Amino acid sequence: MFKLFNRIPSISTNQLEKELNNKTVLLDVRTGGEYRQGHISGAKNYPLNKIGQYKNKTNETIYVICQSGMRSKRAAKVLQKKDYQVINVRGGMNQWNGKVRGGKL
Repeated sequence: MFKLFNRIPSISTNQLEKELNNKTVLLDVRTGGEYRQGHISGAKNYPLNKIGQYKNKTNETIYVICQSGMRSKRAAKVLQKKDYQVINVRGGMNQWNGKVRGGKL
């Protein structure tokens, strides 16, 4: 079903930290290089330029994060059009205060 002007739900990084668990689907839509510099444990790297190819049979909510929240919002719109339940993480990694894996952030 096509939804016009559908708002993308969003949460803060603090709210995301409370939501994270083993089953949370978290997509990091930054470039591979940015991802390797530091990412949230369990996040899957799926760069924005490839998000249109994303396929997952999950009916779970997908959380989307980038560096500042702009690319993730664009990615969330693409995923929402593909009928995924999506939540954008406002402020992205710039606002994340939790632990990271990989390089220094």
